[in-house]
This record gives sequence, structure tokens and C-alpha cells, in this order.
Amino acid sequence: MKFAALLGLTSVALALAGCGGGEGGGPSYEITALAPPVYSKAATFAVTGSDLQTRELTVGTAGCKGLAQAPGSTAQELRVTCTVTVAGSLQVDLKTAAGEVLVSRSFTVPAPEVEMQTSLGLLKLAFYPDKAPATVLNFFSYVNAGFYDGTLFHRVVPGFVVQGGGFTSGLVAKPNTTAPIALETPNGLSNVRGTLAMARTSVPNSATSQFYVNLQDNLGLDYASASAPGYAVFGVVKEGMAVIDAIAAVPTTSSVPQAEVVITRAVQTR
Repeated sequence: MKFAALLGLTSVALALAGCGGGEGGGPSYEITALAPPVYSKAATFAVTGSDLQTRELTVGTAGCKGLAQAPGSTAQELRVTCTVTVAGSLQVDLKTAAGEVLVSRSFTVPAPEVEMQTSLGLLKLAFYPDKAPATVLNFFSYVNAGFYDGTLFHRVVPGFVVQGGGFTSGLVAKPNTTAPIALETPNGLSNVRGTLAMARTSVPNSATSQFYVNLQDNLGLDYASASAPGYAVFGVVKEGMAVIDAIAAVPTTSSVPQAEVVITRAVQTR
């Protein structure tokens, strides 16, 4: 007996040994989450049913990546794990090999947020994974790896932006841990005051860890054309713009703060 687990165009064959079947009537199935799903975190779903071990079945969801069989599966319960990539509604389906939906279950994923403690105060950040999915997931990979802890807001341009996430004390460059991501513009978001966007080089698909916060409405940073693709907005300062304004007020030399402004800790809170 085998179970097929499908995620988008990714498939993984899952083998589970067992024998026997349901007692009387048609088979029934249930999908549960072993813990409430959280954006960018691994989630484990359990599928139970009376004849799991006698049918070719498919577990599918478009809201996760890296779907695989999880430890703890038995002949009566199939457990699968994946990394949540959506906020809002996450649907998990159990289908036959012919595509018949046997059971479908929706789970609510809270909108992702981050608390970023700086040497000048606390920032609470909210994000738009529906508008900039790859960008938000990339940012959270850095947050959850602890990458931003100890990095600086290293560039301050009053009336324009404050930028951080790429250097440590002494303006030492911190090596990136992921490959550059594709530029997600236009995405319906604009570089208005208080929004977060990804910094990049002149190459559109070059953003890695560095981000900036807009100090004013910088509409000139938005997508204009294929030759002027702009900068991808992916989040917003939910609380703490007074802290951002305090960072913008730090005296600078060639846009570098004379007194270091440190991100002491960045942590996902939901």
C-alpha cells in the first residue's frame, strides 16, 4: 500500500505498511492539525480513516512547501509535514488517485508579524504574503535563522529611507544565507511612508537580506515599467514609526549613522 503526497508540481511517494479495512458502511476520513499552523513554520497534519492502508490516496495543499511524510504515521493515521507559505485560509485535501475529493479541511493561519527590538526602541512589523509571497518568506527565513540579530540600520537618508539588515558593528558585511530572490513588482503595494521594501542592486532580481523603511511617500520607487521595475514592498511598520523617525534623526556621515543603531533581536510573534 502506498500514499501519494502532492504539493503543486512536487510529489513524494509515501509508503505505509498495514492490513485490514473498515468495519461496515463506507469509509470515513478526517484531517486534523497536530498544532495550529503558523506562517513560515513546519506544520503537521494527520489523516485518519478506516481503510487508509488499502487505497491509493493523495494529500494535497497549495499553501505549503516541502510536503513529506512525518514521523508517527501508522496503519490508521497518516501524518504529513510541510512549511506553511500562506496566511488566512490553508486548505488540505484528501483525494483518490482519480482526483475524487474524499475530505477537505480549511485551517486559519494568522497574518505573520515580527517584533524587531532596536537600540532605539521596539518595532512591530506586519506583512503581505498574498502580495509578495517569495519576498515575505525570504524575510522570515532570515528572521527565524536569527540573522538580523546584531545587524545595523546602516544607511539613513532623512526624508527618504532608513535601511538595515546587511552589516554588523564596525560596518562589517554579513554574508547572506540565501540566494537572491525574484523581484515581486508590481504587486499592488506602494512605497508609502511606513512600508517595508527590499533593498537591491541595479539588478532587479538581487535582493537578499537588506530591507528599508520608507520615511515618506516615495512613489518614485514603485514599478514604472519593465526598464524601471522599482522596489518590492512586502510589509509595514504596524507599531513603532516614532522609533523609525528617531533612527532617521541620528546624525550621519555619508548616510552612515555616527552612533550605531543596532537590531538587537528580531523574532516572529505570529
